[in-house]
Amino acid sequence: MTNGDGTTNASVSDAPQPAKSRKPKQPARGAKVAAANQTENAEVVAVEVSPSTPPKSRWRTEVRAEPKDETESDQDDELAPVKRSVPAWLVSMVFHLVVLLVLALLTTPVGEGIGSMVLEFGEATESENFELENVNIQSSDSIVDSTSDLDSEMVVDTDIQSLMDTIELPSETLKTLEMVQVESGVGPASDSVKPMFGGRSGAMKSALIAAYGGTQETLNAVERGLQWLAKNQERSGSWSMAGPYSDAAPFSENRCAATAMAMLAFQGDGNTHLVGPYAKNVERGLRTLLKGQRRDGFLATNVRGDDQQAYGHAQATIALCELFAMTDDSALRGPAQAAVDYCVNAQSAAGGWRYRPRLDSDLSVTGWYVMALTSAESAGLEVPASTLRMANTYLDTVQMYDGSSYSYQPNRPASYAMTAEGLLCRQYLGWPQDEEALTQGINDLVHGGMLDPNNPNVYYWYYATQAMHHYGGEPWQKWNGVMRVELPRLQLKRGAESGSWSPQADEWGRRAGRLYVTCLSIYCLEVYYRHLPLYDKHGK
Repeated sequence: MTNGDGTTNASVSDAPQPAKSRKPKQPARGAKVAAANQTENAEVVAVEVSPSTPPKSRWRTEVRAEPKDETESDQDDELAPVKRSVPAWLVSMVFHLVVLLVLALLTTPVGEGIGSMVLEFGEATESENFELENVNIQSSDSIVDSTSDLDSEMVVDTDIQSLMDTIELPSETLKTLEMVQVESGVGPASDSVKPMFGGRSGAMKSALIAAYGGTQETLNAVERGLQWLAKNQERSGSWSMAGPYSDAAPFSENRCAATAMAMLAFQGDGNTHLVGPYAKNVERGLRTLLKGQRRDGFLATNVRGDDQQAYGHAQATIALCELFAMTDDSALRGPAQAAVDYCVNAQSAAGGWRYRPRLDSDLSVTGWYVMALTSAESAGLEVPASTLRMANTYLDTVQMYDGSSYSYQPNRPASYAMTAEGLLCRQYLGWPQDEEALTQGINDLVHGGMLDPNNPNVYYWYYATQAMHHYGGEPWQKWNGVMRVELPRLQLKRGAESGSWSPQADEWGRRAGRLYVTCLSIYCLEVYYRHLPLYDKHGK
């Protein structure tokens, strides 16, 4: 995260206070009903499976053999003592059992009824009330055993044309996607992934990698990076900017930001708290974030320093909105919307965001909040149109050369990092691909600010990579031709920190630390499928 002409505050601060212990989950009312119904059904079945030969009753031996010439009245007279000896309770029991069996056969067809009753009554009703203390996140443990081997994916036939009707992709992508079936992830809402995040798994992911120039090496680098992040997750479920790895940022601790950034790396590769080889890592991180959320939606409660809190909340909001969009887990709607509402309320009168709510603005912080709000919109959450219009107004105050360059704050010099961030914000806020200032700015970055492995600046690379990818065409091909080779090459392949990127040579990474640099590098290499391209073949 940058200050001035692109310097960074690493989104980082002191360790949080221990979270309050959560009350044990009470079983859902529906689950109790299901159990009760199962018990009833079991009792009925027990009645149905009666011995094939009834036991001899104590009174049956008293019946004498009938003489052949006895009349009907004589038989009645002989059986009268027997009838009088039959207990009334036995007659009543037999009668009621017959009635119960008849009703069971009428209302519960064999092979269907029991199962359908358990299914119908076994679902717990979800409350729409937002209670942070009682957010029941769906767990990856609830996935059926057949999906426990997460290396294999479930292929689901999906109508590719319906997806194309929702999102128009560039023509080269459409040609590739028309030849494949969409393969969705395993999970309860895999068919309702929102458009912005719809390319992160399955055949769509493969098609986007092929269409936009990803390679096996970029995929391998992402996987190595995710393995490093998983290895460095704390027992509490959070991540830290201060270690336990080398080249940490001990004076810029911010567990909220570190946890959100790590989660975004996993989520960018298709993992959620429900699905994926790193589902447990995401789930533990998610629980950590939610434990720190205040009633007003603020997520960075255990972070010291206004600057660190601002970055941490924005990044955590993005993580929540993405997870809600990717899973439709209704338990996340309340926390995500509350986090978005806090973003809206924190906007300054100038239209941007900075360290203290409503007091000031800079482009570095504003960029993260614009991404949070656009992620929220894609997830179907409520974002006032006026908030986005005000953000565009703020961009007008920090632009130069009619919008092709941008500065950290008004009347400050422009920089490549701020220009890339400003152009990306403009793209998400509605600039068309043929906007003259956008074209000029993109070309300036390619010709004057090409990715240079000898002068690493991953903060700049992160924003430029996204802006180039959305713009497409020759600028993207030139940028990607360098990025997809040099960024994997800079990744450590051996030693204790294998899979990470060193922050030592990075312009701002020395202040932000290894986890920060590693996460931004992973985002760059996930760019092919992390967000679907903004412009269709007509540049709109």
